[in-house]
Amino acid sequence: MLRGGAFLQSARLNPVALITGGSRGIGRGIALKLAEAGYDTVINYAANQMAAQQTAAACRAIGLQNDCHLQADIFKADISVSGDRTKMIDYVKSRFSRLDLLVNNAGIAPEVRADMLGASEESYDRMMAVNVKGPYFLTQLAARYMVEQVTTEGFTGPKPKIVTITSVSAYTASTNRGDYCMSKAALSMLTPLFATRLAEFGINVYEIRPGIIATDMTMGVKEKYDELIKSGLTPIARWGSADDVAKAVVVIAKEMLPFSTGEVINVDGGFHLRRL
Repeated sequence: MLRGGAFLQSARLNPVALITGGSRGIGRGIALKLAEAGYDTVINYAANQMAAQQTAAACRAIGLQNDCHLQADIFKADISVSGDRTKMIDYVKSRFSRLDLLVNNAGIAPEVRADMLGASEESYDRMMAVNVKGPYFLTQLAARYMVEQVTTEGFTGPKPKIVTITSVSAYTASTNRGDYCMSKAALSMLTPLFATRLAEFGINVYEIRPGIIATDMTMGVKEKYDELIKSGLTPIARWGSADDVAKAVVVIAKEMLPFSTGEVINVDGGFHLRRL
């Protein structure tokens, strides 16, 4: 579509991606890889504005290196808050007049890893609000806009796509963070639901399920996972990186899976394999 005009694709315009939780860790890695793929980006953050600005600057620098003018904007929003979600989608509409890729990456872990027999309702409620309700209703808003795009007369070119980053905790029981596991299991259902609903519009939906990834969230248990990996927890005997996850997103962004939707892509070093 032309910015400020009708929904039309143009070779002169970069595709646009909205990445939630895009300032650090996996989200930052995804933003940088999408910049390499020629995407303009909207980098959502909840608190760390400086990190978001640094990620945006790095995306723009990638564009300059590749002789491509890239836009990389930051947007502060708590995805668990309805008004914030609406403002963010409205910003994308007004700023870019298109949305080609939504990456649901934002998520939180428990502040305290508490045994599930004593874990608090407050932690559970916060986990569900950020990790489940936020992505679900943000995807609803984004999907409505994407449907509007593809059903407007004159629309041509690649259809928009939706990617949700979950976790092996969607199916792996950790009794000291049961609320986190419950939230990721619920989040995993988002993909088959929206894939089924949006297939008629040619909008494909995917889940990327990371395993043990080196981020700020996992540094507190580094020694534990170092030992588990060393003892054979994963067939590929190393930590995963944000770049590993980002590459999977780029495969989708580059239209490499056009006849697949509702798929789970495991980026976990083979953790999901059942072995004897």
